[in-house]
Amino acid sequence: MIVSPVPSANIHKSETLTFRDDAGASRSTWIATALAIAMSGWMASGYVIPSGGDGGPGPASTRSDPVSVAVEISRAEPVRLLFKAEGQAQPDRDTPVRTEMAGTVARVLISEGAEIADGDVIAQLSDTRARADLDRALEERARAQREFDNATTLRERGVATADRVSEARATLASAKAAVTNAREAIESLDIKAPFAGRLETLSLDAGEFVQAGAEVGRIIDTHPLTVAIEVPQQELGRIRRGQAATVTFITGDSREGEVSFVGTSASPETRTFLTKIRVQNADGSIPAGMSAEIRIPVGTVDAHRVTPSTISLNPGGQLGIKAVTEDDTVAFHPIEIVRAETDGL
Repeated sequence: MIVSPVPSANIHKSETLTFRDDAGASRSTWIATALAIAMSGWMASGYVIPSGGDGGPGPASTRSDPVSVAVEISRAEPVRLLFKAEGQAQPDRDTPVRTEMAGTVARVLISEGAEIADGDVIAQLSDTRARADLDRALEERARAQREFDNATTLRERGVATADRVSEARATLASAKAAVTNAREAIESLDIKAPFAGRLETLSLDAGEFVQAGAEVGRIIDTHPLTVAIEVPQQELGRIRRGQAATVTFITGDSREGEVSFVGTSASPETRTFLTKIRVQNADGSIPAGMSAEIRIPVGTVDAHRVTPSTISLNPGGQLGIKAVTEDDTVAFHPIEIVRAETDGL
């Protein structure tokens, strides 16, 4: 750089000014460069020099020591396969009690909740009108009989015609039918049990008028009981009619039963098949409507009993168990749980 100063006096001569760099000014640059190189080398050393706090060996010592494991010898044993389901006890028969004739209740002979036999009279309707109808029918039959006898006699004498005899015979037949109907009407005034069972409900009082066909009660038969369950479609092939079943009710009472019905049409909503188990209940101690657990044996298979803590999953999410091979290595074996119990699988 050249600078020409202009003094206030005359200019006698010009000088050339030269600036020199300070030797100490470049020292900071060298220091910064050295620090950057040192920092880069230290960071790179983390990938090259392993951090062995105890001054141990390098990468050659990364292999871990063998792990000790506890082993137990297991042998397969025959295990009975069971199909389990929840169900509900239902009466073998459940029928409403209806009146056959209209009339006024004259007597109630059996109270609600009683055990009744087939044909027992539960209540009776008033028979006043029905007996009057029977008397009238009997008189009409007697008159028709006399008419038929007279027509037959006159026909034999050649006085009456064959048409008159036929007409008298038809009148007599109609009168006989009226008598039969009148007697059946009197019998229909008795409200009877259609089968043996328990009179579960009864809504009749003496003096009450009821219409023909009115539902006045309900009778159920719990001897035996029927337990209804739903069987999934994938299990249907293992359930057959006649198979033995164990039914445990919510009360703790356990009974032996038998498969009495297996449905052949799936429910559209659940895709399950209705199946019924018949359970003897001669003493009537198990009421209808009780919840129950049903177990049906469906075969046997050889299986190992293990504790749930030994079950694990492989990386693919498959259920299995680990076992030690002949060369003392651990191998994963996929499994299928065939039965779960309180003390193991």
